[in-house]
Amino acid sequence: MNAVRLFAFFFAFALGLCSLAAEARQEPQAVEQTVRAFLQQATAGLPGRVQIEVDPFDPYNQLPPCRQLQAFVPENVRLWGRVAVGVRCTEPTPWTAYLTARVAVFGAYYQSARPLRAGQVLSPDDLRREEGELTALPEDVVLDASRVVGARLRGSLAAGQPLRQSQIVLPDVVSPGMDVVVRATGPGFVVENRGKALNRAAPGETVRVRLEGGRVVSGQAQPDGSVALGP
Repeated sequence: MNAVRLFAFFFAFALGLCSLAAEARQEPQAVEQTVRAFLQQATAGLPGRVQIEVDPFDPYNQLPPCRQLQAFVPENVRLWGRVAVGVRCTEPTPWTAYLTARVAVFGAYYQSARPLRAGQVLSPDDLRREEGELTALPEDVVLDASRVVGARLRGSLAAGQPLRQSQIVLPDVVSPGMDVVVRATGPGFVVENRGKALNRAAPGETVRVRLEGGRVVSGQAQPDGSVALGP
């Protein structure tokens, strides 16, 4: 009888320890919600409708409960498609864990309405607006038709293909001999100078400019025909 009571005592004690161990684990839903809230805030400015799915956090984790959770991602990580999000505990016991999430963005993009040839100047009739998951398309898919109408195609394109910025040759905004404004900016200042362009350039392309003093500088052509100097 004593042996039975002793066994029952140790059995109950073991159950109690298991219960305490389970209670000592980090609650998964709090971690998942921290990641979801972080992604919702970080993707608020993305075009279209954003859908976020967060993978479950390990319910059998051995992490101590945390009173202060903080989500983060490394710098320059694009929150687009599959992403890894870190969660750190700042108190009472520091630890760091990672969850995988998927950020899907749905919105409008443009594709070719018919077969297009290389060198063709795009008109509104050449483009067709479609709705779909932007995160499943090339990163430089065209989202704004006004930015490509009047531009030339680098190569041919079959009907129904997503139109990409890299397939577009924008019209030149700078030509040789053209008077241009050269602008350098920095924290709290803007310096402008004038000069003559030495080559043709479309927006975003490099243009060389001979300043009034004779010095030659290189910068990036802007849509308004000015030239922005790099840092």
